Amino acid sequence: MMTKNTSKTKAQNSVDIKAINEAQSSLDSILAKFQSSLSGLTQESAKSRIETYGKNEVAREKVPSVLVQLLMAFNNPFIFVLLALAIVSFVTDFWLPLQNGEETDLTGIIIILTMVSLSGLLRFWQEFRSNKAAEALKSMIRTTATVLRRAHKDMPPERIEIPLSEIVPGDIVYLSAGDMIPADIRLIESRDLFVSQAVLTGESIPVEKYDTLGAVTQKTTDNIEQSDIAKDNVLDVNNICFMGTNVVSGTATAIVVATGADTHFGSLAKSIVGSRAETSFDRGVNSVSWLLIRFMLIMVPIVFFINGFSKNDWGDAALFALAVAVGLTPEMLPMIVSANLAKGAVGMAKRKVVVKRLNAIQNFGAMDILCTDKTGTLTQDKIILEHHLDINGQVDSSVLELAWLNSYYQSGMKNLMDKAIIRFAEEKTRMKKVGASLYKKIDELPFDFVRRRLSVVVQNDSDNHLMICKGAVEEMLSIASHVYENGEYLPLDDKRKQALIALAHDYNKDGFRVLAVGIKDIPASETKAQYTVQDETALAIRGFLTFLDPPKESAFEAISALNEHGVGVKVLTGDNEIITIKVCREVGLEPGIPLLGTEIEKMDDAELKIQIEQRTIFAKLTPLQKSRIIRLLQDNGHTVGFLGDGINDAPALRDADVGISVDTATDIAKESADIILLEKSLMVLEEGVICGRETFGNIMKYLNMTASSNFGNIFSVLVASAFLPFLPMLAIHLLIQNLLYDISQLSLPWDRMDDEFLQKPRKWDALNIKRFMIWIGPTSSIFDISTYALMWFVFSANSVEMQSLFHSGWFIEGLLSQTLVVHMLRTQKIPFVQSTAAFPVIVMTLLIMAVGIYIPFSPLGGLIGLEPLPLSYFPWLLATLFSYCCVAQLMKRIYIKRFGQWF
Repeated sequence: MMTKNTSKTKAQNSVDIKAINEAQSSLDSILAKFQSSLSGLTQESAKSRIETYGKNEVAREKVPSVLVQLLMAFNNPFIFVLLALAIVSFVTDFWLPLQNGEETDLTGIIIILTMVSLSGLLRFWQEFRSNKAAEALKSMIRTTATVLRRAHKDMPPERIEIPLSEIVPGDIVYLSAGDMIPADIRLIESRDLFVSQAVLTGESIPVEKYDTLGAVTQKTTDNIEQSDIAKDNVLDVNNICFMGTNVVSGTATAIVVATGADTHFGSLAKSIVGSRAETSFDRGVNSVSWLLIRFMLIMVPIVFFINGFSKNDWGDAALFALAVAVGLTPEMLPMIVSANLAKGAVGMAKRKVVVKRLNAIQNFGAMDILCTDKTGTLTQDKIILEHHLDINGQVDSSVLELAWLNSYYQSGMKNLMDKAIIRFAEEKTRMKKVGASLYKKIDELPFDFVRRRLSVVVQNDSDNHLMICKGAVEEMLSIASHVYENGEYLPLDDKRKQALIALAHDYNKDGFRVLAVGIKDIPASETKAQYTVQDETALAIRGFLTFLDPPKESAFEAISALNEHGVGVKVLTGDNEIITIKVCREVGLEPGIPLLGTEIEKMDDAELKIQIEQRTIFAKLTPLQKSRIIRLLQDNGHTVGFLGDGINDAPALRDADVGISVDTATDIAKESADIILLEKSLMVLEEGVICGRETFGNIMKYLNMTASSNFGNIFSVLVASAFLPFLPMLAIHLLIQNLLYDISQLSLPWDRMDDEFLQKPRKWDALNIKRFMIWIGPTSSIFDISTYALMWFVFSANSVEMQSLFHSGWFIEGLLSQTLVVHMLRTQKIPFVQSTAAFPVIVMTLLIMAVGIYIPFSPLGGLIGLEPLPLSYFPWLLATLFSYCCVAQLMKRIYIKRFGQWF
């Protein structure tokens, strides 16, 4: 079965095959193909090649212009609904009355457009600031490369530094430790060259690169099938270095064979630039938007026809139906969403987290699976010496001393393991001070890729010399004749040899890189000033050194905290499964049986969907395989986060519901991410999850309470419209009531969420919102109808002449019950006893209730058709509100018992 990644994989492999073909070609044929020479290109030729091949730049996602960012801030389904209502309101309230010479009213339009403007501008400002902060994180250093160029063809070549963007195919480049590989290059000559490919593969251990073809020369171009080439991992080809990787140690000269988009790096960058996948937040907003639209399409015509037939005034009926449409819509929702997300972003910024896309905060809270790369995210991306052991696996300080002498006195470029030995010995012991004073260096035999070992000869106070050798276990055993055990030298027989191999293999299985240490005592009669490789014989094996890339100190605690909050963690890495299993166990993840990239490639989507639910570790993955796993987890109903820092993580970062990167990540990874962590601690992940759930919870509070309250009001209007000889409430009353209620809800972003709500992932649930509206909304209608009866029978507001008194009574009761019940519905606990709202919420509630009571007594009340109420009304109001709170609490308990959830 063909997966959706097939076309991308083919495109990817076309670049990979080209790289392999260059690896197999002779140097002369490559120079001829690119019309170059070992003397380098001329400046004129280089300039013309830029025009032919383009600049040496990879595709990247540019930050949109300010205008585009501003327009995108208004790209929200809720805003579209409100704008549609504003257009209809403009036609019915302003344009048509203007044509007929009647009084116009822009109140409703102004209210709606104010809400839309505030919402969009708040979102724009927060995301604009975040994008600026993300841009500032990018390196401001101008990266250059050293190339061999000639001013003219008759001029001698000279080494010059040029910007990376000016590198062209055919350039001769020079590399040394610390350099970034500027393009895909074929090595011409090298010395002790180690290259870190972690940015592409996720493997923290540098790989050796040669100027020979190595294993590749065992095949010829003629007998390699195209399908075989496609399956090879080009990153393992030993005479090709890839753009974006960096030189750890050694030097090299190479010829550029691909630049820009034609490089392996460039092909990955191209695959992740473009439109982002729809996230959990987008899907949730769309589902809720359509729910509200469906309710409107049902309720508005019903209200229109009931009022039209019962009152015989179709103009007023249309106007009131429009007010109902506005009343049903939680017009403050975009503003509440933006305010909540912006508050969350500000809170995250205080924790040194840059939120590039506000929607990612809610996705953070909804996340139930976090997929993470290993190197640099779970681990420190730093090699350390873990053990220094004798041949029996016991800690032996003399082995550390010998290893330090070997690493300290070698004159070549020290690799990561040499640095780890020196760092460990000097931090944990007084090795440098003591060792340097007791020994002096006589000679050394540098490391090479054939011997795979390095020897240093030193002398202490005696006339004897001591050769100290460290290297790969197999190569060390091949030149050893003895072992050192319990203070004596014993012959290295087959039994002891197999025991040493088994011990090293056991550490390899646990994810350690193992080196052996051996010595050779050279008596004064056999010493010499210079030694050769032939002198590396009859060594005595003293012990072993083990190395690893350790987990971050915060990884174990962070993963435990995520698990406690209902977030499962899966590891998606390009590294091998043995090391990944080791790291997972150390950070508290049960590794299970890893699933490898080669196995994934053979699976169709249906089979892989089953496997990804059962596995924790996915190893030896390509970037597109990581992305495929993310998408299939989403298809399975999960909200997925991805934590990564390399170019190989960029596709997965874009496809995840929330992409998380770090400030040390590659630019493309940071561009693809939604959230950038500035701190090394992973505990900020737990804080992000909690912040996301608090943000989402407060959004849901507003949406559920407002939608149900509005629905209850409209239900009450339907009942009243069928029996009253006048409109139960004027359109302007309904709009002002909604506006005041919405203003009271502006404090919700500062409200607290119950601890129980924060314990598990939360997602948009249109079905629950629908249930909430239908169950809780009509509860308020009971007391609206009781208020109708109160005003009709007790206060005799039962005629058209007395309708303003009726309107005033229902206006106050409707607003106060709607505002006060927020405290009943904001928590599933008993309000004011087990859970109290935050102080800003309480203040806004009291303020809006006071304003609502005052309006009928104010000049504004007279202008909009309200009148003061008698004092005898207010005891009835208190009784109604108290009864409503009690019934609402009862309904809440019934609802939770029946459906097992609240928000």
